[in-house]
Amino acid sequence: MNGAESLVRTLVAGDVTVSFTNPGTSEMHFVAALDRVDGMRCVLCLHETVATGAADAYFRMKDSPASTLLHLGPGLANGLANLHNLKRARTGVVNIVGEHATYHIHHDAPLTSDIEGIAGTMSKWVRTSASSKVVAQDGADAIVAARQHPGQIATLILPADTAWNDGSGPVAVPSAIAPEKVSDAAIEAAAKAIEAGGRPLILLGTRAVRAQATEHAARIAAKTGAKVLAETSNGRIERGAGRYAIERLPYPVDAALAATAGITHVILVGAKAPVAFFAYPNKPSLLYPENAEVVELAAFSEDQEDALARLAERLGADKTMPVLSAASRPARPSGPLNTDAIAKVIGHLLPENCIVTDESVTTGRNFFKDTHGAPQHDWLSLTGGAIGDGLPLAVGAAVACPDRKVVALQADGSGMYSVQALWTMARERLDVVVCIWANSAYAILKGELANVGAKNPGRKAHDMLSLADPDIDWVQLAGGMGIEARKVETAEAFADVFAAAVSRKGPFLIQVTF
Repeated sequence: MNGAESLVRTLVAGDVTVSFTNPGTSEMHFVAALDRVDGMRCVLCLHETVATGAADAYFRMKDSPASTLLHLGPGLANGLANLHNLKRARTGVVNIVGEHATYHIHHDAPLTSDIEGIAGTMSKWVRTSASSKVVAQDGADAIVAARQHPGQIATLILPADTAWNDGSGPVAVPSAIAPEKVSDAAIEAAAKAIEAGGRPLILLGTRAVRAQATEHAARIAAKTGAKVLAETSNGRIERGAGRYAIERLPYPVDAALAATAGITHVILVGAKAPVAFFAYPNKPSLLYPENAEVVELAAFSEDQEDALARLAERLGADKTMPVLSAASRPARPSGPLNTDAIAKVIGHLLPENCIVTDESVTTGRNFFKDTHGAPQHDWLSLTGGAIGDGLPLAVGAAVACPDRKVVALQADGSGMYSVQALWTMARERLDVVVCIWANSAYAILKGELANVGAKNPGRKAHDMLSLADPDIDWVQLAGGMGIEARKVETAEAFADVFAAAVSRKGPFLIQVTF
């Protein structure tokens, strides 16, 4: 058994059973081992950013890492943007990155690069296997690292000769360790902040936006009047009828400041104290009052659900009836398409137990208000701001949960960053409905041009923010990659096509032009 097979058998035994792959020459013995060993599903991605983005959603839905297979430093570099999003989602992955054979590296072949240096920009754990005899143990250590709560990026670099030389055989992987519980002192500090007589805000992120955790927060809000918000971008919110209708802190600075006006205490539960995505002239960086006291109830690595349950008990809110979303849907809209009509179609027709992957950018800022009462579902957002994650997220979610419909809400500009994901959806016959918001612009940047105070932008500036001339034909793009697609231009047509798409199995794309 060579090193590659030892590693694959270790991965499978450690419950890493999906590999999102884009291999090259240095990884061919690993590819052969993937073929020989039962239990590993291999999903080919036509760009590394699809592989890393898919691994992101897989972890968000399974709370267990997948692996990627990437080719040398440039392949890893191609996947870095979505590793950035994965890191910001506080999720985990085991990256397997090929490297030249140990004796070949010093020759400085054209693809030679500092892979450890590239990996270190995003990875919490990085190791280069020194020999074929330690590859399996390195793999076991990588799995342990990736599973550290709430999840983190582990990158194992595999020189070609450590894959083809004789290995040790598989190595046992220790069981995952439960997250640590917060201290009694942290519970007491948060309780005193809420009882201080001011206007407290409980800001939730990471695992604190799962259903049971938000229900504890809802009890606290009902009992004390504390305000509860989710972070602007979240890895996975469990929402819908019968769950707490949590809102997110708005993205625009002025709207965020309005949402936190008068707040005296910010209580963090798996979240960071909120700051603006960017700096703007004459606007603050902090999205809460400077004199507000920040209290951390639970760090990312700690048990946030337990912390909220104990806080509710300390405040006498554990028996309080929470205010949860009633089942409701907006009326089916008619007439021209705009962001309001789009939101109402989604709210009217969102299927039960679906997974929503959301890279809507400007189009989707108000989708929550029309979907709070929809059937229960999970909502996965772009977390790190590096666009191009939406379509790969849909791939990973569909692989992780093949019995659930995935609805991908996708801006057209960011969709072009990882359009190759459509091919993987077709190849794997994934149950995904892709909705492309085809406004033919980087609409968010049009707003940002004004927000940063750029003076008198002319045609050259506006052309850099336009996706027109020529318009992108998503129906043809999808068809060329094996996916059936339709274009719609009215609310009625969108509702008709969306209803048909979510009622059938397999991938389908809707170009929503407005």
